[in-house]
Amino acid sequence: MTKKIRELIAELEKAGFVNRGEKGSHRNFMHPLLIRSVVISGKAGDDAKKYQEKAVEAAIAEAKK
Repeated sequence: MTKKIRELIAELEKAGFVNRGEKGSHRNFMHPLLIRSVVISGKAGDDAKKYQEKAVEAAIAEAKK
């Protein structure tokens, strides 16, 4: 089952990521231990794309190292 954008955002925030600003429908999340940011686009109720889910999983795994 495909996750919603709001679920990805909740996972990022739970892992310690902070929304550093928005531009249109794009949200930029940063973590204090990472150099790069994670960009999530779309409305909160939209279905997340597979590449967005993979990017969130990879960023969370990288932040836990």
